[in-house]
Amino acid sequence: MVDVSKSVFGPEGQLDILSGVNLQVAAGESFAIIGASGSGKTTLLGLLAGLDVPTSGSIRIDGQGLETMDEEARAGIRRRLVGFVFQSFHLLPALTAEENVMLPLELEGDDKARERAQEALASVGLAARRRHYPAQLSGGEQQRVALARAFVHRPRILFADEPTGNLDQHTGEHVGDLLFEMNRQHATTLILVTHDARLAARCSRSAALHEGRLGVGA
Repeated sequence: MVDVSKSVFGPEGQLDILSGVNLQVAAGESFAIIGASGSGKTTLLGLLAGLDVPTSGSIRIDGQGLETMDEEARAGIRRRLVGFVFQSFHLLPALTAEENVMLPLELEGDDKARERAQEALASVGLAARRRHYPAQLSGGEQQRVALARAFVHRPRILFADEPTGNLDQHTGEHVGDLLFEMNRQHATTLILVTHDARLAARCSRSAALHEGRLGVGA
């Protein structure tokens, strides 16, 4: 990410969300973005993941400039290289845990989707809960299903937006353990946004966003 800025326009004119952000994250690294609410953390994560494009500047994943691509091309990058974990889990309520994890594989036409989903759920300790629906699972279990879904297609990069934000301290620590264990096992680059100083401290690097600018240390 080189000299990236993001602005939006509303009734009161231009609002600058990010200004001149520079960031480089190495393959397999764990990196935390911290900062107060409204500092631009989620916007930055969305730009890094190709969910949005910057107003100016360049963002490269796997040597490819996201800002030069249309939405279809960026979606292709996300399918091949990226996994997501969100604060609110984003599980489909009408699907079982197993079916939720299978979904990204089925969209790719993987004929071993069920087998791979079962392996992923076993890796987060939920083999016995694979036929349960989200409403039958605790918050921590739902987040573990979301982790299994994020890792099931072996992404090169995992983006996590407040992955422990809706969990109690004990459950949050367990989910954090799983995040970093999978980061190590699969050499997946981990980029997370968090308010949790303990979670951020477990990353190899962190940087703070303040009023749209990334602090020293990135």
